Amino acid sequence: MSKSFARIVFALTAIFFAAFFIWPIIQILKGGFIDADGNFTVAYLASLLGNPLYLGGLKNSFLLACATTSLTLIIALPLAFISDRFIFPGKGLLGSVILVPMILPPFVGAIGIKQIFGQYGAVNSFIIELGLRPEGWTFDWFAANQFWGVAVIQALSLYPIIYLNAVAALANIDPAMEEAAENLGCTGFRRFFKITMPLIKPGLFAGGTIVFIWSFTELGTPLVFDYAKVTSVQIFYGLKDIGGNPFPYALVAVMLFSSISLYAIGKGIFGRNAHAMMAKATSTGGPRNLPRWQSLLCSAMFTGVTLIAVLPHIGVVLVSLSKDWYGTILPQSFTLENFDIALSHDLAVPSIANSLKFASISTIIDIILGIAIAYVVVRTKIRGRQVLDFLAMLPLAVPGLVLAFGYLAMSQEGKFFDFINPVNDPTVLLIIAYSVRRLPYVVRSATAGFQQTSETLEEAAQNLGCPPLKATFKITLPLITANLIAGGLLAFAFAMLEVSDSLILAQKQAFYPITKAILELFQLLGDGKYIASALGVWAMVFLGITIVSMSLLLGKKLGTIFRF
Repeated sequence: MSKSFARIVFALTAIFFAAFFIWPIIQILKGGFIDADGNFTVAYLASLLGNPLYLGGLKNSFLLACATTSLTLIIALPLAFISDRFIFPGKGLLGSVILVPMILPPFVGAIGIKQIFGQYGAVNSFIIELGLRPEGWTFDWFAANQFWGVAVIQALSLYPIIYLNAVAALANIDPAMEEAAENLGCTGFRRFFKITMPLIKPGLFAGGTIVFIWSFTELGTPLVFDYAKVTSVQIFYGLKDIGGNPFPYALVAVMLFSSISLYAIGKGIFGRNAHAMMAKATSTGGPRNLPRWQSLLCSAMFTGVTLIAVLPHIGVVLVSLSKDWYGTILPQSFTLENFDIALSHDLAVPSIANSLKFASISTIIDIILGIAIAYVVVRTKIRGRQVLDFLAMLPLAVPGLVLAFGYLAMSQEGKFFDFINPVNDPTVLLIIAYSVRRLPYVVRSATAGFQQTSETLEEAAQNLGCPPLKATFKITLPLITANLIAGGLLAFAFAMLEVSDSLILAQKQAFYPITKAILELFQLLGDGKYIASALGVWAMVFLGITIVSMSLLLGKKLGTIFRF
């Protein structure tokens, strides 16, 4: 690909991010560095850094990100290895349902989790029923240790990100390399850590980076479970006084700088020296059969992780099927009426159509931009390509709440972008918001694919007369299809379930996405919780069918999606 094309990609991407990422952030940040007289000041920042409350929030955010990322690696890496290397009963189905946690936003899952683990929830009722505690005993399981409660919930929600990237990375490994190591006496765990781990490092870095920065800036889960000792929640509470409190704006600057620094450190330590490989034709390889008890153990591992991860989903389903559920192990009575009401409600059907439209268009934009950015970063040597990589990752470093307020600020009447003011029609701004927020998933996945695909394949095509651009489309893109599907799938699923942008930018009922409709229903008195849960179940079913269908369409088994 010519340098001129790379420069065009760089310029267009820079303009896009300048208009729809940097500019809205500037609208927010200037509140923390511009005083009442319009002069620049660092007094707010200095005061913030001297405040133990805010410093404690940053420390907790960092530790929470470390704990969440570690837990996701512990969960996802063994599952990815088993899926890539072995054949076991139910592999196709289990490999598909392992992605189920992606189809439920945390605040919806909180309805089910609180019903199960709340003071008058199913777990406490079960303990009382066993006679281990007296009648009327209550215990708030999440309040007992909020930090680890949030970390576990986030890990159970985010581990599919690392799983998808790890499976794709493992599928890229030439089996001959591991076989050569085994022939030289390097076997078992030693071979895994000496040979396999370095080869899949780009994929693990791609997934781990997303999980770490996501959990570092996550707002929904800590907010739902009243864990206010993190920076994102402090920003949220401060923005309620958006007109007169400068500290949330200064907090945004600190969080942005911290996220960029953490990403840069991780990139320097874990993202260097990627190992590219030729196509997997040098060895037969492939997953192998196991003795029956070992294959059943693999199935049990997938089943156990999935059952734990879908507890919020199970809770939401039970709430949606109940007429009343208070102080009992299971609902006192069941009904399907909530589903009929949800689909006949004025908020429900339009919200599903809106989310489909917004998410689909934004995903197409992300795939086009993601491929272009990843190619420029990995395959070219133009100056500033690493800046482009940083730009693509920056949306993960800023809470969606802050970006949403920035979009509101920049599109007010009299501003340059007032023609996309969401008060009238938020469609354009929501699509842009979804695209910007989810672009990093596609970029990271595509980058890992380019890093693991040898550039000599393109050079061979060019030596045979194929132009550089055509060589990329004919040779490289088919080889990294698995990575693009993984990134596009993540972008679509999370766009469908976007919370911050949806809640703030969709101000008219006609344009409500699914998440906004669920929240509005949940706030209704009486049956609101049950109807909201029913709509949540409809959304879960739709997205679940989408994920499973994509895997079946491309090879009957999820594992074959990541084979090429």
